[in-house]
Amino acid sequence: MKIFSLIALSIFMISCKAQNDKTMQTIYDYKVEDISGETFDFATLKGKKILVVNTASECGFTPQFEGLEALYQKYKDDNFVIVGFPSNDFGQQDPGSNKEIAEFCKINYGVTFPMMSKISVKGDSIAPIYQFLTQKELNGKKNSSVKWNFQKYIINEDGTLEDYFYSITKPDSKKITKWIEKK
Repeated sequence: MKIFSLIALSIFMISCKAQNDKTMQTIYDYKVEDISGETFDFATLKGKKILVVNTASECGFTPQFEGLEALYQKYKDDNFVIVGFPSNDFGQQDPGSNKEIAEFCKINYGVTFPMMSKISVKGDSIAPIYQFLTQKELNGKKNSSVKWNFQKYIINEDGTLEDYFYSITKPDSKKITKWIEKK
């Protein structure tokens, strides 16, 4: 009877692990559309640290584009990348088209890091990539919600979520630079 119980327990534990493996994902499981309308496959970033940020062109935090670009320029050759996602979810602060947003970012802040097409980062129409970033059942780390523009999510070299920072955390903060420099 004890052997049967141990076998049943083992089968149950293997089944639970298989279910968890099915739901937990990495960012490499996602493809999105970039700001030019081309497919962007996160799998192309394998082995890099990734900072994902939701952006807006008419927000009090918009000047963070300058800090994000400086951070990208400083660390882009050290297996680090920033991926921006314009969003109009907070105060209608990014009403432009993808083309207008791309021009704004380039002209005003010299943005060269990858920018994606405008998406929703919250609510019923939340994009799948942000479902991954905000739902523990998908990312295996923690639940969160995007509170405002320029919230930052950090993804480690194996494609898993490590943490996130609210908008008030500047791109050049010690929290972020220490994470990038950590080997």
